[in-house]
Amino acid sequence: MATCEVAAGKHLAPAAGILSGVNLDWEHETLAQYSAGLGRRPAVVVSFTQFPFAASDGSNVEAAFDQVRADGGILLLTLEPRMGLAAVTQPVADKLAGTLDRFNRAGVPVIVRFAHEMNGSWYEWGQQPAEYRAAFRRVADAVHRLAPGSATMWAPNYGGGYPFTGGKYQAKTGTAAFTALDTNKDGTVTGTDDPYAPYYPGDDAVDWVGMSLYHWGNTYPWGANVIPESGKFLQQLTGAYNGAGGNDLAVPDFYREYGERHGKPVAIPETAALSVPSRSGAKELAIKQAWWRQLFDLRIPRDYPQLKMINWFEWNKNEVEVKAVVDWRSAGTPAITKAYTAELPDWFHFAPGPKSCTPAS
Repeated sequence: MATCEVAAGKHLAPAAGILSGVNLDWEHETLAQYSAGLGRRPAVVVSFTQFPFAASDGSNVEAAFDQVRADGGILLLTLEPRMGLAAVTQPVADKLAGTLDRFNRAGVPVIVRFAHEMNGSWYEWGQQPAEYRAAFRRVADAVHRLAPGSATMWAPNYGGGYPFTGGKYQAKTGTAAFTALDTNKDGTVTGTDDPYAPYYPGDDAVDWVGMSLYHWGNTYPWGANVIPESGKFLQQLTGAYNGAGGNDLAVPDFYREYGERHGKPVAIPETAALSVPSRSGAKELAIKQAWWRQLFDLRIPRDYPQLKMINWFEWNKNEVEVKAVVDWRSAGTPAITKAYTAELPDWFHFAPGPKSCTPAS
């Protein structure tokens, strides 16, 4: 029986407007349930997995694929090399690409976000620029060669607070990694060094660029229920943020550098606004509404046309950073969902529905 292949992965960005997506808590909500509650099918659905896959990881990825195939949209697959970058060999990457090609032939395009937040110090793949670039290029080579209906995404952490001192995987003084991260060659790695460029794998390897941007609060220590500062979202994306939480003006303009100069579609793979139900302060709706109104800013389609994807983090989870359960959801209650959907702009694109395809064997 015939399958229906998707278009080449490099053409997954819309000509105009923004793909609206979701980071779903798969253990507590199916994609169909979320779509029914929202009244729309997300254009992008995010799934996280350890890589290389263990048995359970492969099963979970297949389950995510099945749900996206049934409901429509793009699968944004975030690969986390918890065993270290050396485990990401070319045969491992080629095997992944074979799986992605099967998904593509069944009508599900995939964007691979490999080893996100690599400029942070908290992941096993963090602050190892040479090893990271090499591993990313192995994955990109496999994806471009064997799964043409898929694409790659390079997605560092927002550079405010760089180099994120104190993490387990922080680059050590005297190492090759430390020397590479000292971009201004002053013998130290500080917030005046470029938090993005040392990790960039190259235009030929990267199809999308992305950066997660959250509202965790306005001042340190984070976790207070407060309204986001006006303009914070776009200011962080462009390196212009100078809020009460500290001076981040040394952070480069991510949008201009990678969206405009490198000519890549820009994604916000994860975003949301912190609301802690157990704490006093601003109300949940006021906090989240202030944040999503920044995402819906009419200047975005006019002045930031390379911004092509925004995915809400739809989780209610304990966050160790603030020692509390945070409700990040935009569709967690009927009242919040109603307010969110009422303000969605017409330039936010949702999935039209699943393609009528036969699963590839």
